[in-house]
Amino acid sequence: MEKNTRAHSKWPAIVLGLLLVAAGLALAIGGGKLISLGGSAYYLIAGIAVVVAGILLALRKGAALWLYAAILFATLAWALWEVGLDWWQLVPRVAIPCLIAIIMLLPWWRKPLHSRGGSLALTASIAAAIIVAIASQFDDPAQIEGTLAENRASGEVNPAQVAGDDWPAYGGTNAGTHYSSLSQITPENVGELEEVWRIQTGDEPGPNAPPEITNQNTPLKVNDSLYICTSHSRAMALSPETGETLWEFDPEISTQGAEDFSGWAHMTCRGLAYYDAANYAGDAADSEDDSADTAAAPSPLFADSDVFAIDVSLLEGFETTATDTGENAPSAIISQTDVMCPRRLYLPTADARLIALNADTGERCAGFGDNGEVDLTRNIGGFDPGGYYSTSPATVTENLVILGGHVTDNSSTDEPSGVIRAFDVRTGELVWNWDSGNPEETEPLADDETYTRNSPNVWPPISVDEDLGLVYLPMGNATPDQWGADRTENDETYSAGLVALELETGQVAWVYQFVHHDLWDMDMPAQPVLIDLATDEGTQPAVIQPTKQGSLYVLNRETGEPIVPIEEIPAPQGAVEGDWTAETQPRSALNLLPPPLTERDMWGASPFDQMMCRIQFNSLRYDGQYTPPSLEGSIIYPGNVGVMNWGGVAVDPERQALFTGAKYLAFVSRLIPRDEVEEGQGSASEQGLQPNAGAPYAVELGPLLSIFDLPCQAPSWGDVAGIDLQSADVVWKHRNGTTRDSMPLGLPIGLPVGVPALGGPLTTASGITFMGGTLDQYLRAYDITTGEELYRARLPAGGQATPMTYTGADGRQYVVITAGGHGTFGTKMGDYVIGYALPE
Repeated sequence: MEKNTRAHSKWPAIVLGLLLVAAGLALAIGGGKLISLGGSAYYLIAGIAVVVAGILLALRKGAALWLYAAILFATLAWALWEVGLDWWQLVPRVAIPCLIAIIMLLPWWRKPLHSRGGSLALTASIAAAIIVAIASQFDDPAQIEGTLAENRASGEVNPAQVAGDDWPAYGGTNAGTHYSSLSQITPENVGELEEVWRIQTGDEPGPNAPPEITNQNTPLKVNDSLYICTSHSRAMALSPETGETLWEFDPEISTQGAEDFSGWAHMTCRGLAYYDAANYAGDAADSEDDSADTAAAPSPLFADSDVFAIDVSLLEGFETTATDTGENAPSAIISQTDVMCPRRLYLPTADARLIALNADTGERCAGFGDNGEVDLTRNIGGFDPGGYYSTSPATVTENLVILGGHVTDNSSTDEPSGVIRAFDVRTGELVWNWDSGNPEETEPLADDETYTRNSPNVWPPISVDEDLGLVYLPMGNATPDQWGADRTENDETYSAGLVALELETGQVAWVYQFVHHDLWDMDMPAQPVLIDLATDEGTQPAVIQPTKQGSLYVLNRETGEPIVPIEEIPAPQGAVEGDWTAETQPRSALNLLPPPLTERDMWGASPFDQMMCRIQFNSLRYDGQYTPPSLEGSIIYPGNVGVMNWGGVAVDPERQALFTGAKYLAFVSRLIPRDEVEEGQGSASEQGLQPNAGAPYAVELGPLLSIFDLPCQAPSWGDVAGIDLQSADVVWKHRNGTTRDSMPLGLPIGLPVGVPALGGPLTTASGITFMGGTLDQYLRAYDITTGEELYRARLPAGGQATPMTYTGADGRQYVVITAGGHGTFGTKMGDYVIGYALPE
């Protein structure tokens, strides 16, 4: 019996020993490859040592414990030398070796070795690892701690930059600040916030949806209604207090000749635009007689009756029929069509239409364009289904509705123009068009003419300063993104920068480029933010442009001159044959740019995938930011999803402070020679092989991932940050989001790693910033002063949208977010719109 017991007791040590030998061989082989690429020698040395320890363990030699204790001590010292007390960086280096040491101390493996000294040594190494793990909890190198000033504004805040009881535009106002003057919800009571209503729109992806179908809508609250749109371009009006549906409109979008929507690149609607003629009635009346000492308050422009008399000067552009042609005729009668549309919503559809709806009823405004719609494909030329339309809402001014359009990236060198068009807000008549391929000719084209093919486009929202009479365009690129040899002089001038146009004519006032000869898809992704900025030279009219590359460019919005210094930094050279790279690139002194990657920054869930990431890092080309795309594959960091993307930033004009999310994901860009690409190969998705038809290279794009589909670079992958705009300093920066919805097997473990977010912030006068967008399904509230997370609400789907706020008729402040998920971002899809408020 005793003999059998002893025979059985040897097997645990033999099995574990053999497993260690296999693991050690894997480390040694991979480590040898890594050394051949100029990488760290640790994995080869550690692999050999683990093989020896495994053999000793299988032979039940006490020296196995001594050797493995030495391996763990050495690994711990190496890890501290490489990354210091960074807990997330220590995990893949130390966690599994420490776990193996703990297993070796269990009686089944320890007792047969008969080595008390080895057991004590191994215990000491485990204790050292635990002490380091505890110490690392008190030091987070990814964080910056600080406090923003509570009020820094000089003088009265510009009302054009502040939303109040309503939220009448995508960014709160046409200034795009995402800022509300409401303060009922405070840092002290935000923890009491509760869900008060929830609706489902019924618009879910379905089996034939595009890969990047998204629900990114930011609702409008105006006209005692909440207005939303869905990914399939449906519009809805809701009760602001209950979420009850008041009306719905379905444009019944066309597949544009395709069998279904599955081949489209995108399908989204970020928002609607709103116009109310009554908002401009006072301006029109005042302009009638500037010399008048007093002016009677204008009567309401519209009433419930079908026909009534109003001041003719207020009706320019409306269809009218005179009721009195005499010299004393003071008024005109609006046609019934326009009486029905005094308050209008402008809906951009996924099949390239702009539809004007009566905001009261959801019916078409028949006097706008052709039965309430304008065909945005006019003068555009041919394109693949889904290849051109406006994903972002239009911008509405007193007389114009202005919008650009999304153009599919990397499909071909013959794509639709990126023209920006301004239509008469009442009739839909085209007033001017600005095509960067033909920038001086802004008069509408004849029916048989076509805008410049492939010219840079504007896909984010556009901002307007009506007092200065300027329109601000965040410019994209001529496609394809990673091949630029065929771009024109105008492409090189106007792409990847900010262009200011004259509001009345569409003529260029000024241009500032933020990426020269962009080969990295670093187009401007977000609405420019207009703020009156207090500086040492006095208050300046500023425009802030968030960017994918991490810089926040701050310019005088009247002149285009930098307010925060911009430096031209040397850029890596060596593009593929036939192309070229700019010698320098502009970098703002105000930026959230991460440090350049090194091999030490490679990460993983274990030493094995971390080692593979190191091998991958050393096998790819990487010369820092703006490494040109290459045949062997280049690391693009930050990647083309940005540091900042379409969600943009929120600016508090009173505090002179900015809140933003920041993403840090490395991507790989690999050029594929045309003769290696089969005809029809590639897709419209923004990842994988993209065809670039007409160019000498296709391109393969995707994030730099480990063999376990985790990012190869260490976290944090997503932060939130608070910035003092007067000093241009990042005052605080914290990790944003957890692994709650990214864990294997769906484990609900919310580790605060800092995850990417797609969606923007909302800031209020009480000092709270609301933000969703993260890979975990939460709406969060932050204290803008310190960055402290004050509140989180669990969402039923991904919250890849920007929240908004308003006051209801019941006097309560509401916060609303769309929770609908994002196809390629990988969050749970849904069709929810959710309202929150404090308890009554």
